[in-house]
Amino acid sequence: MMANPLQVRNMLRTYGRQLTRARRLARFRHALALAGAEDEVSISKAAKRRSMVERIAREIVENLLVSGTENPVVLEIKERLEAEFKQKFEFQYPPSEMDMRIFRETEQGPGEVSAGEKNRILARLWEITLDKVDDTML
Repeated sequence: MMANPLQVRNMLRTYGRQLTRARRLARFRHALALAGAEDEVSISKAAKRRSMVERIAREIVENLLVSGTENPVVLEIKERLEAEFKQKFEFQYPPSEMDMRIFRETEQGPGEVSAGEKNRILARLWEITLDKVDDTML
């Protein structure tokens, strides 16, 4: 029996989404455990807003960016990052790893960026995401 390449691709895409959701759930459970251990502290509206912006930005960077979503906010963030670096990037979580890997388009095909460049890209990605989320939040 031959496997249809489209079915295989869909199965792998679904598996990748399940892995992303599992990572998200693990981080959520960890955050809940930490939040339960701390005393509740009242904070200002600005601090609450900043906290919310950071949570949404973290969700975008850690999950939506690697899932291949067609979300317009995610697409704008990615376009702005690629315009600044003048390169196309692909963000992935390998199945057995917890760290994001960044690949750039080259003439020979996709190639992974160096550790130093990855840090610069992620730092700039975080800044762009924070700005975009802050601008679009009510």
